[in-house]
Parts: sequence; structure tokens; C-alpha cells
Amino acid sequence: MTRKQKTVLFLICAILFLLSSAFMVLYSQGFRVDIANGKITQTGAFYFKVLPKNAQVFLDDKFKRKTDFFFSASLLEGLLPQKYNVKIKKEGYFTWEKNLEVKNNEVTEAKNIILIKEHLDFSSLLSGAKQLFFPTNESKIIFLEEQPSSWELKLYDLNTNIKSHLIKATDIGKKDVKFTNLTILSGNRLLLETTLKNEKKYFLINAGENPAALIALDFLGKNPERIELLPGDQQKLLFLNKGNINEGDLTKKTIGEIFKGPVGAFTVSDNQVYILTKDGHLYKTSTNFSEPKKLNELPFAMDDKQEYAIYVIMDRILIKSGGDLYLFNKDNQKPDKLIDKNAQLVPSPDLEKIAYSSEFEIWILFLKDQSNQPLRKAEEKVFLTRFSEKISNIFWLSSNYLIFNVDGKIKVAEIDDRDRINIVDIANSDNQNMYFSQFDKKLYTLKEENLLASEPLW
Repeated sequence: MTRKQKTVLFLICAILFLLSSAFMVLYSQGFRVDIANGKITQTGAFYFKVLPKNAQVFLDDKFKRKTDFFFSASLLEGLLPQKYNVKIKKEGYFTWEKNLEVKNNEVTEAKNIILIKEHLDFSSLLSGAKQLFFPTNESKIIFLEEQPSSWELKLYDLNTNIKSHLIKATDIGKKDVKFTNLTILSGNRLLLETTLKNEKKYFLINAGENPAALIALDFLGKNPERIELLPGDQQKLLFLNKGNINEGDLTKKTIGEIFKGPVGAFTVSDNQVYILTKDGHLYKTSTNFSEPKKLNELPFAMDDKQEYAIYVIMDRILIKSGGDLYLFNKDNQKPDKLIDKNAQLVPSPDLEKIAYSSEFEIWILFLKDQSNQPLRKAEEKVFLTRFSEKISNIFWLSSNYLIFNVDGKIKVAEIDDRDRINIVDIANSDNQNMYFSQFDKKLYTLKEENLLASEPLW
């Protein structure tokens, strides 16, 4: 070999070495050859987190891997930037499917995927239940039993599967007292509404005591409205009387007027009282009612024929007028209409969002900026879905999934609106008295006075 040939060979080898080194560097930095588009491009990745564990991940119908056992997650790297059809599967569960895009040097995430069982088995827990009530202590259910001349409220413990006595008609001391309603005030404290000779009678129940403590609220006067507990003082409550807010002392059995109305609605949240007067002004004050602050100078348009309610969630004030729902805009001090016709609203378990619906539509209102994909801004409103039949009984399955009833079908829907929204039918139920428990991930419903419980949904 001549010297010239050796020089040429050396240069060729050097060039090949430099090219291969450059290729290795680019490869290590996530660059790949995009043959379809004829260019070198930087890759991206998918990150999935799925319940239950060991789910299978498919891209464009090709199996990639299972989610890991410890974190139930899967990271797929080195993907060319384009759209992929993603399917997450597990035998016996509904498939989760979306078309998601991978971008250069970015990770596309879906971190809140829940796969729901395709076939739910229900078991009967007890019979003779007329109504169900669900205290904030989610390990128990309250149910109503009725006999021809009497009634009884009982507790069902989800941990022990044991039912026990709570309150019955004879505990009140009147045989002909009729059960009207039960309201969960907070924790174990319940408001019992009864009727005796066409007159309403109210009682405060402390279900945390054994036997349950029962306090008659006759000293509040006839037909007290909007009874609420006073935070920080177990012996005091607030209620409306002739349009004014009164304070009731459970120990002394006395009442006193503390805010002169006429008041259309009020609520207590985080040791603050929010008041909507019938002249259209919104006030905020401490629980001792010192120096109420007016939140709007221009009054809202009020309708004397409508009933009003106030909800405060993460400092956001929502006002319900009849069937319409409004969000108080702090900037312009006006109510922005969210939805009309039989509005329902349910805060998420993490209190970072609200699901609200009309008869046929479901929307999500975000209360905080969301750092998980898809990114959201506080007070962003997202339309989720619409049905031709009426929607009822909305609950949060998790902070990213909803469960609700549509025309006798119980449905589960995610709130991730990228591409398609995964919605599945899990059961049939014509009964409106249903409940999903965050405690055990089971669905509870009444069927012909039988309390039924599903197996865990995932």
C-alpha cells in the first residue's frame, strides 16, 4: 500500500469515526432518523400511571410494556414526534384509549388513569331500607327503616358489616311523629326533621356518642330555616328566622338575633359567614359577626319567587338561584352564570375542582392551576360531555373521574378531555338513591328496599 493510499484510508477512518461519534452523541441526546419525513429529529416520551397495577400499554396496536408493580407506571422513551393511538388494557377491565401527541424533547403524560371493571358483581347487605344517607365519616351508612306505625334510623358499618340502632320514633317520645328528612351537618352531627300534627320538629343528633345524643330544637321557634353549626363552638348554631340570622345556644336553650336581614341565604365556611341579602348584596363576616364586609356595591338582581343557596369552596363563592348556578366574579363584583336548569355541583376530593351539571351537560370548573397534563388555569371552565337523557347523582370517583346516572345507566367518565373522553357504563339502576364511597371504592344503591354493594370498581 502506497503512502497516499494509507493517507486516504486514514482520512476515511477518521471521518467515519467522527461521524459515528457525532451519531452516538446525537443518539444519546434523543435524536433519531425520521425516515418518513427524511430528517433527524429529537425524540419525546410517554409517561403513564395507571390503576390497577400491571396494565398493558399499546402504541398503534403494538404492545410496548406493562406498568411496573411498585409504582404502576410506565415510561416509553425514544419516540418520534407524532400522534400515537394509545391503549391501556388489563383483562377484565374496560380499555382506556386516546390519540396523544409526542413532541420534540417533551414527555406527554397521563398520570391519573383508572381502569374500571367490565362486570361488577353486587351483593345484598341488608333489606328493608327505604332511604340511604351518607355521613362524612365514609366508613358508615345511615339507612331508614319504616314500619306501618313507626320508623327507625340505623347505622351500617362498612368495616364490620354490622348494623346498629341510631334513632327511632319512640326515642323522641311521640308515637305519631313522622320522619321527614335527615341532613348531614358535619362529621357525626346530623339534623333530623320530623313532622308532628302537620308541624315541623327539628332535632340535633350526635351519632358519635353511644347511644346517640338527641337534642330537641323547639327553642328555635316555629319553622327555623337553614340551620348550620357554628364552627369552633359545639354548643351553638345559626339559623334563619323571619329573614334574620339568629344564634341558638344548645346549652342555655336561648336564641338571639345577630344579623338583621332580610336574608336570602347564608353559609359558614372556614370560620367565615357568607350572607346574601334579599336586596342583592353579598356580605362576608367572622362568626362573631363583627364588621360585615360588603362584597358587591351594585346589587344582584333578585327574584322573590326563587330560593337561593350559597356555596364556598376554596374561597370561590357560588350562588344557586332556583335551578341556575352562578360564580361570583371578584373582579367586577358580579355573578357569572355557569349553567341553568336543575344545576348540581360537587367539589372534588382534592378540592381543586368542581363538577357542575344541568339536566343534560357536565362541566368542570378548576379552582387551582393544574400542573399535571392537561394543564389548566384557575377558574378555567371545561365542557366535558352532553347526553340526550337527564343526568343525576353526580359523585367523584377520584379527583379525576366522575360517576353519575343517565337514564337508568350508571356511567364513569374521566375529566381528561384530550382527544376522546373515556366514558363507560358499569351498571343499570333506576333508583336515584345511590352513592360511591371513597372509603372502599364501592358503589352502593337501593333496589326494592335492598341495600346493594358492588365489588371495588378497580
